[in-house]
Amino acid sequence: MGLRDLDSYPPQEPFSDIGAKYHVRVQELGAGISGESFAYGDDPYQEVAVFAAPEPNGTVVAFMHGGGWTNGYKEWMAFMAPALTAAGITFVSIGYRLAPAVIWPAGVEDAAAGIAWVYNNIAAHGGDPERIFVGGHSAGGHQAAWLAVRSDWQEAAGVPADVIRGALPVSGVYDFTEGNGMPANPRFLGENAGNDTDASPIHTMTNTPPFLMAWGDRDFPHLIVQAEKMARALQDAGGTVKTVSLSDCDHLGSSYACGHAEGLWVGSLVKWVSNN
Repeated sequence: MGLRDLDSYPPQEPFSDIGAKYHVRVQELGAGISGESFAYGDDPYQEVAVFAAPEPNGTVVAFMHGGGWTNGYKEWMAFMAPALTAAGITFVSIGYRLAPAVIWPAGVEDAAAGIAWVYNNIAAHGGDPERIFVGGHSAGGHQAAWLAVRSDWQEAAGVPADVIRGALPVSGVYDFTEGNGMPANPRFLGENAGNDTDASPIHTMTNTPPFLMAWGDRDFPHLIVQAEKMARALQDAGGTVKTVSLSDCDHLGSSYACGHAEGLWVGSLVKWVSNN
């Protein structure tokens, strides 16, 4: 099956002003880009979109969209595919169920199931299941980082402990505990205060795969602070981290930059995955 018509999804929460702007722009950027959809669960949001490389080198980038955990579609990330597939990378966009229909940890469990689908099926699309790099923008960056630094989900998902070769969050969220700088507690955490810590990659770190961390130099200030703290925490835990500040990019611009074939993020990623 090809990419879904967005009208075929169950309704989401109304977009914020920034979300509506992003929704329009990424559809414009992704217009005409084709991929294949595959289900890993029964819900329409439980699907992955695969964008095969014309000359695959085995590297797989599995990426999760942002949207504040309440909005978004796997199709949003289609605009990233051409720059990556041209470099031989098999690109996968992982969809997941959204709040408030589901709350923590359902979304990240979906992402884990999506990664398991990639591990079990990506060889048929030119990817090497031992070379899966996991990333995401904003809320998706949070999920990618959480999965990368935890060691308690892989067995249940039926994948090796080291299934994530490296993580590449963009403008991610790493801390939901008090003092994190966020204007409000995200709705996906529900009413259980303990979820704040459990959902925070910076506070639940047991794995340290290589990280390529990016953010916009005009991003939300609290996310820049969080990213810098996360990078230090990873390094203090023995991990290797490369950081990329994307010039003239706000929070949305950091996402758009992921589709620029000649841009800093794509160039950094291509070099980084070749060394990991």
